[in-house]
Amino acid sequence: MTKRIHLNAPPVRNPRRVWQVIAVIVLNLFLISLFSPRDMRAADALSKMGSRSDEVRQIQTKLTRWGYLNDKIDGIYGPKTRDAVIWFQKKNGLTADGIAGPATLRAMGIYSSSSSGGGSGKFSQSDINLMARMISAEARGESYTGQVAVGAVILNRIAHPSFPDTLSGVLYQKGAFSALTDGQFNQPVSESAYKAARDAINGWDPTGGAVYYYNPRTATNQWIRSRPVVATIGKHVFCK
Repeated sequence: MTKRIHLNAPPVRNPRRVWQVIAVIVLNLFLISLFSPRDMRAADALSKMGSRSDEVRQIQTKLTRWGYLNDKIDGIYGPKTRDAVIWFQKKNGLTADGIAGPATLRAMGIYSSSSSGGGSGKFSQSDINLMARMISAEARGESYTGQVAVGAVILNRIAHPSFPDTLSGVLYQKGAFSALTDGQFNQPVSESAYKAARDAINGWDPTGGAVYYYNPRTATNQWIRSRPVVATIGKHVFCK
């Protein structure tokens, strides 16, 4: 008996094979979602070797103004910009990797959508006023550098994982600043304190990255005296 062959008959489908194909498609869609354009833009926003952006131009402008960079301001993150960033990072107690990440940008006073995480975004005038009030209260009678140093400690605490990540959180942390309990915080604010706050926000850190300070003539806490000292400015000892 001759077996008939139906040339136009549809091929027999393998249900298992169909499900395998569907699984592969679903997996590919999932992987694509992990590397969405939005995420890639966020990664590209990090200023490093080869970057070209307005943010790089801001970095170069500030580094030039502060004497770290002696080169043209062209918005291109080249070797000289990288070396200047490393120098700035070393002077300010940051990881010296030559990459302008969130902590480095924050120390420079540069804020963008990619660097303002953790609630420590761009400081408003109200923030500056609040910071100046604490600087005036804690460093009244100190030199201008000593006032900036107190501001730098406040900002270093915002960036440090052991402290609150907002200005108000750091300033009002229980037991952090004696000025809140001895009445100094409510005294008139010196004009120099406002300027000191702005200079600290713009990246001047005379302390080299300190997160604590104390007056050795009045401090009774033995723990604070055990911290590694990084600078002494006026009556204050600054430590990490």
